[in-house]
Amino acid sequence: MLNPRRPTVPKPTNTNDLQGQMILLGTGTSVGVPAVGCACEVCTGGEPRNQRTRASALLGLPEGNLLIDTSPDLRSQLLREGIGIVHGVLYTHEHADHVFGLDDLRLMQFQLKGPVPLYCELTVERRIRQSFDYAFPPMAGDAQSLVPRLEFQRIGLEPFELLGASIVPLRLYHGPRLEVLGFRFGNVAYCTDTNRIPPETEALLQGLDVLILDALRHSPSATHFTLDDAVAMAKKLGARQTYFTHMAHDLDHHETNARLPEGMQLAYDGLRVPLT
Repeated sequence: MLNPRRPTVPKPTNTNDLQGQMILLGTGTSVGVPAVGCACEVCTGGEPRNQRTRASALLGLPEGNLLIDTSPDLRSQLLREGIGIVHGVLYTHEHADHVFGLDDLRLMQFQLKGPVPLYCELTVERRIRQSFDYAFPPMAGDAQSLVPRLEFQRIGLEPFELLGASIVPLRLYHGPRLEVLGFRFGNVAYCTDTNRIPPETEALLQGLDVLILDALRHSPSATHFTLDDAVAMAKKLGARQTYFTHMAHDLDHHETNARLPEGMQLAYDGLRVPLT
């Protein structure tokens, strides 16, 4: 008789257990690492910190847990970190690797006793309404309890208060024309999926304790910082500690870290950063 090993899943934590922390749920590029069909050493070597799910993060704020993006790996990320409830979602942009795990939040509406608030720009709302049309009336109809219950809250570039914390949206560019958002929470900033930070945003990124910054790979990209680009930007911004995220399989965790300047490291799935 088969006796398969059951995976170990952490017991869900409550809000207080997460308060004051940012957890990087995923630090990988849009296809994740390992990449399907790839036989390179990073993908096949088994190093845990080279196992990168799609990019997302969660903040334990004074009044609840705030998720940044809903990656396609969301369910496994929440289970891995023992996160039992999400009180709201903050979106950077509308690309599939940052949106398409949204249906994994269906259980949250029962814990919240109402819809899950989604904080985003209009472009993201349009993408979600199109991609998850079954969740919105009239299509939801009598099956509303079986589909995500969602409530949009429009944000722009004005700072706002959410779950007991002050949030500063940051305009970034993901390619030549696509506008996306990064965010600053106190002295911690999260800036994924970008290859251009305009001067007005650079001014808002001064005096950081921690910067989480896009760094896709070594070779040029039309929409992401290369590692060299990201290092140069990190030096310019001068955060006390910079972690690079949204990484492809080009970047081996230990080998790359050994060559990075002091105060800069590759992030990894499950990294916890104090909110200051």
